Amino acid sequence: QVQLVESGGGSVQAGGSLRLSCVASGDYYSRYTMGWFRQAPGKEREAVATIYTFGSRTYYADSVKGRFTISQDNDKITVYLQMNSLKPEDTAMYYCAATVRSWFIPSPRPSDFASWGQGTQVTVSS
Repeated sequence: QVQLVESGGGSVQAGGSLRLSCVASGDYYSRYTMGWFRQAPGKEREAVATIYTFGSRTYYADSVKGRFTISQDNDKITVYLQMNSLKPEDTAMYYCAATVRSWFIPSPRPSDFASWGQGTQVTVSS
């Protein structure tokens, strides 16, 4: 099992930036892939970006490509999500997640991930 703690959410105007952080602790091999999902009220949870911990291969949702960047520190303990050019439609609760699956997941779904953080709210006003 791995424990995940997110931080960095907040309120920002459209066009602004935020950086989310997720600190992982626990079983190192329970987080082959880490990622960020988001869920807006009344909508399903969706994958935003993921990073394959042992190869740095990444996935981005089409809606965030070119605006968001996922990265990890050299110790593979902290994962970041740099969010630029934020839009009101980016408003959601953002969750950090980790999976034990030892291969890159090309189309990540919430069911692929077993460990979740508590979430951090991102609100973008127009």
